Amino acid sequence: MSKFHLNTKELVQGEFKMHKVNVAFVFQVNCPGCFIYGIPIVNELYSLFNNKIGFIGVATAFEDFEYNNEASLKLLLESGTLVGETLKYYRANYGISTYSEALKFPVAFDSIASSEEFINSDKVELICNAIPNFENFSEIERKTIIQKVKSYYSEIPVIAETFTVNQLKGTPSFIIFDDEYNILGHYFGHQSTDVLKTKLNDLLA
Repeated sequence: MSKFHLNTKELVQGEFKMHKVNVAFVFQVNCPGCFIYGIPIVNELYSLFNNKIGFIGVATAFEDFEYNNEASLKLLLESGTLVGETLKYYRANYGISTYSEALKFPVAFDSIASSEEFINSDKVELICNAIPNFENFSEIERKTIIQKVKSYYSEIPVIAETFTVNQLKGTPSFIIFDDEYNILGHYFGHQSTDVLKTKLNDLLA
């Protein structure tokens, strides 16, 4: 069973309490879809399940680092301030510049590493070990793959660790995991609240 690797800075809001079932909501501040399709769903799930399920929002960054950063996250949490493409969307469609729906759940910012720090850490090995049958490859094949991964990430100056190590497709992403970080469900993009509710109820049962 695949593991979820949660690498965050200190929580910016709230306290994450680990349960037998947990939900990580990975989003970007400069991601209109995360606000339209993600935050309202997680707020609803949190209201329904927070006494039984652990919740953590992870604000990450794989692009637009001038907007997707901890300072923008703090502005969002403190005053609903929107930035970048998210701000453009809400101004154009609703004539507003602040997000009216408070994030009810605990939130942290993703751990950020330089390319040098990242490729010289154990994170590269975690990425490679997640490749199907990687352990059955020859030693030469494994070394070649590891070197290719290091070479790729050496060209990326800033790396968000939770997003990268888990090889997420984008944001919003919803990861359900147990108290040993085994992944129980993984969803990307616009999701049905009912689908997620059913999954969580099934896991609790």
